[in-house]
Amino acid sequence: MTDRAENSVCVIIAAKNASDTIGLAVASALREPEVAEVVVIDDGSTDGTAAAASCADDGSGRLTIREFEKNRGPAAARNHAIEISKAPLIGILDADDFFFPGRFASLLDDDDWDFVADNIAFVSADTVPDAHARLDHFDAKPRFLDLVAFVEGNISKRGVRRGEIGFLKPLMRRSFMDAHGLRYNEALRLGEDYDLYVRALARHARYKIIHSCGYGAVVRSDSLSGRHRTEDLRRLYEADRAVLAKGDLSATDAAAIRRHERHIRDRYELRHFLDIKSRSGLLSAASYALAHPFAAPAIAGGILADKTERFRKHGGAPIAHAGANGLRYLLQAAPE
Repeated sequence: MTDRAENSVCVIIAAKNASDTIGLAVASALREPEVAEVVVIDDGSTDGTAAAASCADDGSGRLTIREFEKNRGPAAARNHAIEISKAPLIGILDADDFFFPGRFASLLDDDDWDFVADNIAFVSADTVPDAHARLDHFDAKPRFLDLVAFVEGNISKRGVRRGEIGFLKPLMRRSFMDAHGLRYNEALRLGEDYDLYVRALARHARYKIIHSCGYGAVVRSDSLSGRHRTEDLRRLYEADRAVLAKGDLSATDAAAIRRHERHIRDRYELRHFLDIKSRSGLLSAASYALAHPFAAPAIAGGILADKTERFRKHGGAPIAHAGANGLRYLLQAAPE
């Protein structure tokens, strides 16, 4: 099958003010023989991100760089990259992350999927150079996700601020996306990946996970990940409502999406309450809560959780499982 041949993958990197990290990301993608194209979209940077990406070019003609004059968000950047690229498989790489050597060879070992994702290693910024030498090797143990399992993996549990499954970075089959008219929702700046994958699974995408690791997520103390605007939460739960409004889901799938919608809407109500308190004072915030009784449980529960935060060990990052060589991984896995 041609999708398994060399030069079958387009790697998309949406970047804003990533001049310090984009070189590593680009170089790690160009190193992979399966990569036909690396498309960098400089999303309104002011720090020379595009020039830094160009410095990582290997002269193979596979690197394309486009610049947005104004920031349009990762969804718009990725959609533009999809439109100007041609390779049959699409992979997303964050501008401050990297691929471990041989990632795509493992992902392309079988072709029984529409989306396929591998494990993620969390690497501190100061240990990136020796991360590959410390990478644990896990049994692939392939499994498929259905819509319910994926959505449940994106609902935070007590002590876990971020769902695990939604953090994965799958390789996506362009033919499936084109056949179903799937692109990123450009109204979203939070959860745009989750929304795309939910809509794909609603169209019966085969989403496969393997436990071997090929993606390195760099952890920095000043990372912006996990920060978002209150408006971003509103748009995300509205995206769930848009999926539900189509009415072509099974009862079980619809129930799972409703649980996620309520989960995000509760987070929105708490943030909105705190915004009002910060802007107009406690009395105005209390008036809002009294006028919106359906929001009161989310507000009270969120305030209690914030007050007890120091007693919990898990921060805003996904729960990571320790490997034998000092790295931590998104998915718990068994050694080969």
